[in-house]
Amino acid sequence: MIARLPRWSSGQRIGLLGGTFNPPHEGHLLISLYALKRLRLDRVWWVVTPGNPLKDNEGLPGLAARLADARALARDPRIAVTGFEAAIGARYTADTIAFLRRRAPEVHFVWLMGADNLRQFHRWRRWRALAASAPIAVVDRPGSTLSALAAPAALYLAKFRVPESRAASFPERAAPAFIFLHGPQSMLSSSAIRRDEAALKAVEKRAATAHVLRRPPAFTGGLKEGQDTDFLADH
Repeated sequence: MIARLPRWSSGQRIGLLGGTFNPPHEGHLLISLYALKRLRLDRVWWVVTPGNPLKDNEGLPGLAARLADARALARDPRIAVTGFEAAIGARYTADTIAFLRRRAPEVHFVWLMGADNLRQFHRWRRWRALAASAPIAVVDRPGSTLSALAAPAALYLAKFRVPESRAASFPERAAPAFIFLHGPQSMLSSSAIRRDEAALKAVEKRAATAHVLRRPPAFTGGLKEGQDTDFLADH
C-alpha cells in the first residue's frame, strides 16, 4: 500500500500532532492553532494512529471513522488530517518520524504534544531516538506543568531546551531540541471525554431500567356487567 501524505513543499515547517483522536476535541484544535502561531508553522498534520501501544485498544473505533471525525473538527485549512501510519505499518512514533525524514528530507518537521503526554514520554518506544530525529514542542496543559517538567523525559531533554522567546526559529533547529510553550489551555482530553460518555451511558441505562420497574400496571378492566365503557375512549 502506498502511503499518501498531505501536500507539502520543500522548506515548509510542519507540525505533527499524533494520537488515536478517540475522540478528537477542541483541545487538539487549540494546541494546533497555538503552535501554528508561536512556531510560525506552515501547516499542522494530525497523524491519526491505528492504535496506541500504551493503551488497551479494545473498543477503539475504526480508523476511517476517527479520520472522518477529525476532519470535521479541523476547520482551519492549514490543518491536514492523515492516517498514513496504517499504510506504512508504523506502530511507534520513532518509525513514523524516520519514514518522514526519508520521504521529505527538505521539510522541517516538529513533533507536537501536550504537557500531559510529556509526563509519560519516557515510556514510548525508542523515545530518545525520536527526540534525536525531530525538534519537540510541548504545549502546556491544565494541571500538567510541574509534573510534566519533572518527568524523566523532560529532565533528559532539559539540556536541549530552547527559550520560548526563540519559538519563531525553533522549527529550523537541529534535533534534539525541546521547547515548552505556555498559552491558552483547554481542560478537554480524549480520555476524559470517553469517561464522561461511558458514565452518561451508564446513567441512561439505569434510568431506563428504573422507568420500566416503576411503570404502573396496565388497566385490566374491573367493570361490572352492563357498566358503560364509553368513558374509556375519552382518556
